[in-house]
Amino acid sequence: MPDPDQIDGDVHVSPRYLAGSTFTGDPALKPLLALGWKSRYDKAGNVYLSSPDGKLRLGYLPEGDDDGLWRISAYADAFAQPHWGVCFNDAAPTEFVTAFTTALAQAYTDGPDAYLTGRELAHGPASPFDAVVPLINRGWQLQGPRGDIMELKSADGMAGLEYAVGRLDPGRELTTLEARWHLWCGPAGPRWYATASSHTPVHLVTAITTAVCDPAPVPRWKDAMPRALREAAQLTPLTPPPPPAP
Repeated sequence: MPDPDQIDGDVHVSPRYLAGSTFTGDPALKPLLALGWKSRYDKAGNVYLSSPDGKLRLGYLPEGDDDGLWRISAYADAFAQPHWGVCFNDAAPTEFVTAFTTALAQAYTDGPDAYLTGRELAHGPASPFDAVVPLINRGWQLQGPRGDIMELKSADGMAGLEYAVGRLDPGRELTTLEARWHLWCGPAGPRWYATASSHTPVHLVTAITTAVCDPAPVPRWKDAMPRALREAAQLTPLTPPPPPAP
């Protein structure tokens, strides 16, 4: 069992999708920096990474123009429009971004087929259903039909995944919630979200859904959590309270 003194938090949060952000980007940047990706910073403090071939780019944008804290995109040609794009907003648990960047780092190591199309060695592109399987296996339920949207929700109703089956505007997919994949979570009011556009390799989306429904709790500092999340989640102290004074 990990030493509580080495854990960055004073409570374990379950389900983990109600934990909120850790407010640090380092864990999610580390897998890509380890591959020698180039990094630069702007005067506002935003961080930009790019792969050596320029075909994968990440922006960590705490001082960006909107709530899209993480924006990751892939390019079939370094000077073309994005082939796909993924976004996590500023309230998304950092563990889920890290799961994505870890999978992306492996895909980059495997080559363009893995990070552009999802083709891997002897396997062809995966079915979108593959990204849904981890959620179904953890009890998420398919909702009734809603236009061109297939939707699943967690048993507590506080998290959902929407998959659009119709035709979408490629530009809006990259800048709005009108993307092929839209994952959201939280009680009523502001929620965290993640989006993935058409052509995002399914195995990369699956890395996110697998992390979201992992039953293992994650650590947080209780007082740093938004009140709505503290009230909705199950919080377990990492260290037992001291005995009452005599």
